[in-house]
Amino acid sequence: MWKFIFKLEEKNYISVCEEKVFESVYNEHIESVRNFIYYKNGDLEKAEDIAQESFVKVWQNCKDVIYEKVKGFLLTVANRLFLNEIRSAKVKLNFENNSPRNVENQTPEYLMMEDEFKDKLETAISNLSEKQRVVFLMNRIDKMTFGEIASELEISVKAVEKRMGVALRALKEEVEELNLFKI
Repeated sequence: MWKFIFKLEEKNYISVCEEKVFESVYNEHIESVRNFIYYKNGDLEKAEDIAQESFVKVWQNCKDVIYEKVKGFLLTVANRLFLNEIRSAKVKLNFENNSPRNVENQTPEYLMMEDEFKDKLETAISNLSEKQRVVFLMNRIDKMTFGEIASELEISVKAVEKRMGVALRALKEEVEELNLFKI
């Protein structure tokens, strides 16, 4: 009976080493791996590089990667690559203002206050713990629900709620002006 079960499992085995399988894994997971690292460091180019390097590692170790667990393997590899990159450097977040500035209708004082506020907010976000920052950015930038975040990070919804609550309190304490804005 054991031989039969083993052979049955063998037939259903999907190898990540097959080019078409690897391509589908890449297409399915590249964005989530890139975003995962982007939320950690705030640098899209660096996140794309680390995501690409993660897939190179998967390809190099494809015989050891179980298809059903490839996403977890990718995220683990990406996280390790990220940690190697930041050992000697402090994490800095670079946010871009998506809305174009209408300089004609804004006073120089307003523009200066806006720049100061953005600097304070970026500093406050970078001072959050990595776990809080990741949850905050996934919710506020990607507009993911707590349930989606919990699924992506493989934690409970309660853990997401707690991290978000702590992050919002920390941000409000650090930047007084946040009380005037909805974040």
